[in-house]
Amino acid sequence: MAEEVSHSRGLRPRALIVTIYGLYAREVGGWLSVGALIRLMADLGVDEPAVRSSISRLKRRGILEAERVDGAAGYALSDQARAILDEGDRRIFERPRATVADGWVLAVFSVPESERQQRHMLRSRLSWLGFGTVAAGVWIAPGHLEAETRDVLERHGLSSYVDLFLASYQGFADVADEIETWWDLDGLQRMYDDFVVSQQVVLDRWRRRRSPDTAEAFADYVRALTEWRRLPFLDPGLAPELLPTDWHGARAADLFADLRGRLAGPAHQHVEGVTAR
Repeated sequence: MAEEVSHSRGLRPRALIVTIYGLYAREVGGWLSVGALIRLMADLGVDEPAVRSSISRLKRRGILEAERVDGAAGYALSDQARAILDEGDRRIFERPRATVADGWVLAVFSVPESERQQRHMLRSRLSWLGFGTVAAGVWIAPGHLEAETRDVLERHGLSSYVDLFLASYQGFADVADEIETWWDLDGLQRMYDDFVVSQQVVLDRWRRRRSPDTAEAFADYVRALTEWRRLPFLDPGLAPELLPTDWHGARAADLFADLRGRLAGPAHQHVEGVTAR
């Protein structure tokens, strides 16, 4: 099927479309014409059949809604999608980081077997908030995520299943050792390493450039953000002194910030030119 074909460095077309909508559609009311989206995706090496297949999938998932504007066919972000993207902005672009003094927030929950879908949604939401697992039904995150956790659980109708506690660790093992059992830091480290390997080449290329090609800047920025945006959700933002000494999260974040600083402006110019046609 067209949707499953890897067109842009292994990134799925629908993930690239979500990035485009998150970056550019919200600032113009959340809508893009089909024609503009096809032209932008062509800059990413994605052909029209794959774009239309991906749009169809996103529509079925409730992310996009068909809408005509001034006679032009297009798709707008659903309210659900807007909320998800707004929720993600802080984690993706601001990168909040805990301190040891923040303590911990514990989410203790029990969901009846008859409500398996709610249990899956709850675990999914906690995972994307950056929670680790202490034991069955006991999940943990840095204390600075308490307000965001409360907001997400209430917004998704999950608060009735959960008790939240603010806590401090009182032993008996070294908390840094315990953290490696609560989170898969090795797996997250590999993901950061993969990002650095793929995007350092891109950054080095742009450092040698004297003037930007706006279409190329757009393609590289959308790919970089699509690859980057899942990582801040899986990373709980632990205090630096609790992380392994060779932790590469900060290096990856700095690399993305550098790419964003170089590419976001010319990429935006390119999108303005395409959508103005």
